[in-house]
Amino acid sequence: MFPDAYIFMVQERLKRRLKRICAEFLPQNVLVYIYNSYDIVGDLAILRLTDMSRKYVSVIAEAVMNVHKNVRTVLVQTGPIRGGFRLRKLECVAGENKTTAVHRESGCAFFVDVEKCYFSPRLSHERMRIAKQVENGEIVVNMFAGVGCFSIIIIRQSNAHKVYSIDTNPTAVQSMRENVRMNRVYGKVAPMLGDAREIIEKRLRHVADRVLMPLPEKAHEYLPYALLALKKTGGWIHYYDFEHAGKSENPTAKVHSKVAERLESLTVKFEIPFGRVVRTTGPN
Repeated sequence: MFPDAYIFMVQERLKRRLKRICAEFLPQNVLVYIYNSYDIVGDLAILRLTDMSRKYVSVIAEAVMNVHKNVRTVLVQTGPIRGGFRLRKLECVAGENKTTAVHRESGCAFFVDVEKCYFSPRLSHERMRIAKQVENGEIVVNMFAGVGCFSIIIIRQSNAHKVYSIDTNPTAVQSMRENVRMNRVYGKVAPMLGDAREIIEKRLRHVADRVLMPLPEKAHEYLPYALLALKKTGGWIHYYDFEHAGKSENPTAKVHSKVAERLESLTVKFEIPFGRVVRTTGPN
């Protein structure tokens, strides 16, 4: 068995930094209070604002829409990602008052409601990276599938036999079914509503060549069920985790130790051939 360990950390840089976009509209003493990163999901722009920059929200939103001509709605995230479904509260500050969009990535289209489903466009490289590793005829179990991005890109970019795609969020699974239809992957991606532990125990024991665990909050807890989903001959686990690391610490090494200790306690043979920081995230 080969667990593939990856880590989410503190916030990635985008090509068009928000401070640069707003530089000609706002004074320098205001720019220091603006977060540089933001997300574009389809025709939605999602920003985070400080109390100081919130006073200039109309100017900031207009600047973003001027740069991104396809953006029809600007949303502001008013709180951190919370809860089991990893949702965030959003407020429309410009354009159409909506939270749904069709996001295009890697030749695929994904319908998503960004207020009711977790979705990050910043994982596009990671999704393609995984898809390119999938070999002919593989069966994949995606334990935390969301709206189906990893699963559908795998099917469209490889010759995988099937991807079982599990999620506990009914809205996400409903969107996944729509995305299966839009991307014409009927019979290849199987949306499944429920807890991955229960579904694997009842229906997916020893079926997978590869298991995806793209939910850092629960990956460590659910690792025994990822093992249960793998074929008895073994396979790959793509494991994701949050890790805090100081300047002198190696985050991949910390997760390596954490996962190795867990697998040793489960008395399985394993190898961890690769790990990387997928992206950065806020310390909270």
